[in-house]
Amino acid sequence: MSASKHAPAAALPPTGPVIQDWRPEDAHFWGSIGKSIATRNLWISIPALFLAFAVWMVWSTVIVRLNAIGFSFSTDQLFWLAALPGLSGATFRIFYSFMVPVFGGRRWTALSTASLLIPALWMGFAVQDPHTPYSVFVIIALLCGFGGGNFASSMSNISFFYPKSQQGTALGLNAGLGNLGVSAMQFLVPLVIGFGLFGAVGGKPQELADGSQLWLQNAGFVWVPLIAAVTLAAWFGMNDLASARASFSEQAVIFKRKHNWLMCWLYLATFGSFIGFAAAFPLLIKQSFPAVNPLQFAFLGPLVGALVRPLGGWISDKLGGARVTLWNFVLMIAAVFGVIAFLPQAGQEGNFYGFLAMFMLLFVTTGIGNGSTFRMIPVIFRTLHERWSAGKKAAEREEALKSAGKESAAVLGFSSAIGAFGAFFIPKTFGSSIALTGGPEMALYLFVGYYLSCMFVTWWWYSRKGAETPC
Repeated sequence: MSASKHAPAAALPPTGPVIQDWRPEDAHFWGSIGKSIATRNLWISIPALFLAFAVWMVWSTVIVRLNAIGFSFSTDQLFWLAALPGLSGATFRIFYSFMVPVFGGRRWTALSTASLLIPALWMGFAVQDPHTPYSVFVIIALLCGFGGGNFASSMSNISFFYPKSQQGTALGLNAGLGNLGVSAMQFLVPLVIGFGLFGAVGGKPQELADGSQLWLQNAGFVWVPLIAAVTLAAWFGMNDLASARASFSEQAVIFKRKHNWLMCWLYLATFGSFIGFAAAFPLLIKQSFPAVNPLQFAFLGPLVGALVRPLGGWISDKLGGARVTLWNFVLMIAAVFGVIAFLPQAGQEGNFYGFLAMFMLLFVTTGIGNGSTFRMIPVIFRTLHERWSAGKKAAEREEALKSAGKESAAVLGFSSAIGAFGAFFIPKTFGSSIALTGGPEMALYLFVGYYLSCMFVTWWWYSRKGAETPC
């Protein structure tokens, strides 16, 4: 393009709800104005996603104390309350994957964040009444899936703002710091339910059998002012990109793309493992090492997994997503065998700290894999569209790059939807393994087989010499 065509872009205001001209791959545009706008949108997106994860997984801590405050739900009923947000969250993600190009990133982020107020407030009121039926808690748990759905739209939105060379780091920061919401919630909720955080406005405490008091409603109420603040920040501080607009039918082309389904398979192994292990970890500790208090350690796994996710994206920007992903699956398999080695077996008590260390390594690898797989997706689709548009006119090549951005954003969202089903299936697989064999080993061996299949997919299509789409 000529310099004159760049002049209007340089004059664009740094704020405003809708940006008509957005060219992150243009070095001049990016350096003069694009980077600052993208950074602002990223740093509002992160706390929005943080709160979404906190609300999504909050039942993993609430169920531990429900019966202590007057309810009488069975263990199976409590397990379902922990698992249902994973099921609904994954389902919501399928639809949320396509919302940003239809509604705009600013509007959808504000709306989807505000929706978290519904389960947070309802939970706070429901736990205060010991006569609340189980069916109501089921509905609230399903609505907590709003938080799980937000991830798909959030990652799709941020992908539009950054150039290909920086998408791994940007998406890693958005997802990694957002994922911290799980760990922060598991750490914070046991603290805030111990005192009247909101005074009389927050409701009366529940009396426990030992004479102590609990404010379990704070597990929901503590997020309300934060959700309100971030909703306003998103509405007034983020942007909609006109170039990201696309109808559902335009995005639905990804269902015909083989690489969409291959990346869904890989992301189910990385993010699905992260969120599924996060949901199952406390129960697994309690079942395998009854003398250990699981709430003292539950937050550690999601914490390390979330913190290293940006590292996975950053390393992939430097070394290539496929290479990092391939070797990461090798480490995941090694970590699973390590977990098995330290479990109680054949009358032996096992070694809890060895088990904990191996699980921490497993969480680290899920975090790195989350970052590396999401780095692969934009590169794959940009490569495909560059290949298909090679030799065509400049305008057609430019249009191909826009199509690549829209498709990769849709795949980022849709693959995250498939990955989120791990929040349901991994705890259920552990539960089935324990019910059938008395221990979790069968489930862990199944995971090893699955990770081996992911190694093959990564190597064959993306990593080996002569791979169809190296990335």
